[in-house]
Amino acid sequence: MDCSQKNKMMPNGSMRVENLFHSFSEANGTVKVLNGVSLEAKPGEITSIAGPSGCGKSTLLYLMGLLDRPDSGKVFMGDLEVQNLEDDERTKARNHFIGFVFQFHFLIKELTAIENIRLPLLKQGKDEYSANQKANELLSELGLESKAQRPAYKLSGGEQQRVAIARALANSPKYLLADEPTGNLDSSNSEGVFELLDRMAKQTGLSVILVTHNEKLADLSHRKYWMEDGRIVI
Repeated sequence: MDCSQKNKMMPNGSMRVENLFHSFSEANGTVKVLNGVSLEAKPGEITSIAGPSGCGKSTLLYLMGLLDRPDSGKVFMGDLEVQNLEDDERTKARNHFIGFVFQFHFLIKELTAIENIRLPLLKQGKDEYSANQKANELLSELGLESKAQRPAYKLSGGEQQRVAIARALANSPKYLLADEPTGNLDSSNSEGVFELLDRMAKQTGLSVILVTHNEKLADLSHRKYWMEDGRIVI
């Protein structure tokens, strides 16, 4: 995506979904996962999606992240309707406008912290100097300057998740989708990750969509949705 294409597609404003339905086919038939879900995640805020296991939280996040297509309904990035984009445009939108953080950080354990963070920048075509500069800025912002040259497998769980967040922020996304990012962390590290996401949202206007089982963190969010049986109930 060149600059003119990117500017033409540049989303501004909330990420939102309208009346999403989604199902999976199994040997015994079709399983309905989402049943008419609508929600909005505004810039500068953390929007949490909580609920019991199997209620459709992660499926909803994957649809918002253009990793799957809904059976019906709409997904918007700002004023842009994106659920029906062609595959190449979906890939470009993910690469330029969406960051992902998961429960399992998926760092390349043999690479250093800075090498993990700069990967998406190099993939996007940035030169090594610019990629290193941006990665160092993020490491500094996240309090990891001293860990830049440490292999990922030598970092603590909390440090690894902060590196994963830095990697997700490397391309300056508009939307950060976090699926149980504190699921493997203790309460202190969980709160630290949440505070980091909150600070980054406020400083950069990032829309953070957080799927979590942690009701304490969900309650701290700017807006909270509770899901049950594929529906938003609160």
